[in-house]
Amino acid sequence: MSVTERIIDYFRGKGVGAETIRYIIVGVLTTLLSYGIFELMWGHLGIDETVSNVTSIAVAIVFAYIMNKLVVFRRHSDSMTALAIEFGKFVGSRLLTMGIEVGGVALFHSILGYNARLSKIGSQVVVIVTNYVLSKLIVFRGDSGSGRQDGPERGSDGDDA
Repeated sequence: MSVTERIIDYFRGKGVGAETIRYIIVGVLTTLLSYGIFELMWGHLGIDETVSNVTSIAVAIVFAYIMNKLVVFRRHSDSMTALAIEFGKFVGSRLLTMGIEVGGVALFHSILGYNARLSKIGSQVVVIVTNYVLSKLIVFRGDSGSGRQDGPERGSDGDDA
């Protein structure tokens, strides 16, 4: 049994659905990628905090779209138009939460004087929750006509039946 399967089994035993577990794993990976790029640019290369933050978020958005589409929500687009619409919704929702994150880091670090790293991490907690809600309800919802789910039949909560 793989590490991922063990993690999923553990949390399923606690009543957490497989889709939610997959989202958490992808969210952690996306956060690590975003934070790693931010740390490299700001902490090691001395690039402005806002430039570093926006760049790290932009890279994370592309990574998150691919992972959410294929791994979390297991969606398949039937046409390039459907794919473009779905990607546009995803980017739009992520731009909204990018504003929340950039604003949070600016507020807590630049205005209130808190540590930039802690400001980034704190902002990302709010962003992860908001991103899940937007992805589930707007971007990857089943009745949007923008694609279909791959794999077995799924329950009403998006988990494998």
